[in-house]
Amino acid sequence: MRIAPEGWPFIVPGWALVALGAWGVRAWGPWTWAALAPVTLIAIWLLVFFRDPVRVGPRGDQYVIAPADGKVVDIRETDEPMYVNTRAMRISIFMSVFDVHVNRYPVTGTNELVRYNPGRFLHAGSDKASLDNEQCSVGIRGARGPLLVRQIAGLIARRIVTDGKPGDRVTQGARMGMIRFGSRVDVFLPSGVRPTVRVAVGDRVRAGATVLAEFGA
Repeated sequence: MRIAPEGWPFIVPGWALVALGAWGVRAWGPWTWAALAPVTLIAIWLLVFFRDPVRVGPRGDQYVIAPADGKVVDIRETDEPMYVNTRAMRISIFMSVFDVHVNRYPVTGTNELVRYNPGRFLHAGSDKASLDNEQCSVGIRGARGPLLVRQIAGLIARRIVTDGKPGDRVTQGARMGMIRFGSRVDVFLPSGVRPTVRVAVGDRVRAGATVLAEFGA
């Protein structure tokens, strides 16, 4: 199983505690299992949380691919003044602590904006989180025009990782970064290009595999 590099500072100490607890069972007796069991569950969860599976799916300039695993919690038209600078279709994906948290580029293009904004840590599933929470916005100029991806921290998340910088050429489905530990990703598509949304609120999506929207010919 491939692991995101951000996970090792958590995974290694977790499994070191498991190893110490296993030694303690021999040294101090069977009662040590009571303390070891929750530590082992947390260590296993850390492996699951930081997994970085290889993803395949539809590719091409006509597709906008999901940048995150999780549940679609909102689809609406709204203003996007930071990068798209027009009315945009916003698709919001909430990632629980059990989802893969590696984010991927939804289109191929060039990063024109990478902007981090500090903020609050409200529940990432709420609409207010898109405005008030700590976040990083990535503006990508693709073959069909501009697109904005916004990584948003949540109640538990305290670290947003964004790999690219302005001027980088990026590839659809490639790693964009990650958020730990429970968060949200918004995608903004200019309404003027008339994207056809292929998901609905409540749908489960997978980063790098699920088509969020499709542009016409």
